[in-house]
Amino acid sequence: MRVIIAEDSTLLREGLVRLLVEEGHEVLAALGDAESLVAEVEARRPDVVVADIRMPPTHTDEGLRAAVEIRERLPGTGVLVLSQYVEPSYAARLLATGADRVGYLLKDRVAQVEEFLDALDRIHAGGTALDPEVVRRLVVRGDRADPLARLTPREREVLEVLAQGYTNAAIGRQLHLSLSAVEKYLNSVFDKLDLRRTDGHSRRILAVLRYLES
Repeated sequence: MRVIIAEDSTLLREGLVRLLVEEGHEVLAALGDAESLVAEVEARRPDVVVADIRMPPTHTDEGLRAAVEIRERLPGTGVLVLSQYVEPSYAARLLATGADRVGYLLKDRVAQVEEFLDALDRIHAGGTALDPEVVRRLVVRGDRADPLARLTPREREVLEVLAQGYTNAAIGRQLHLSLSAVEKYLNSVFDKLDLRRTDGHSRRILAVLRYLES
């Protein structure tokens, strides 16, 4: 995997470089700001970009804006953004660029090396990776809006794991459910959220977006 990193914390940036290199990946560039990120990505064409959301000079959303621009200019490039805090609106902006090859993780998750690498692999493979804490916050918010309130506790659990980007088989392993049971719960979730089968749209990601929009 060919990766570009944009992170203003020198310690974290160098730690990510070392980790990825040790895992056999190629780090094409490691930047300390977001200003040159888009140009660097266009020049080097990495498989995945790992970018902090808040970067110099204002430390607001420079990294997120760069990530969204990369997604618009080079939709085949995977993007994983890192955040210090749970900010659902940022996740919504990122997912609005498309459902594939995208991820949003809290920085604390990077310390969980296997989880971080798994998220990176899923994004590289064309999937989605949302931080479990982000999803939990969204589930709580969903209590205040229909049709989200119609979901049963078990359906919410299935949707929570789904939103992290896992396949049906992986959901079954985590929740100790058979594959047919997972499919049954998901179909019920899609029905309750009024998500019909439509060509070109992933009901899995649309279900997550319902939480983000609530």
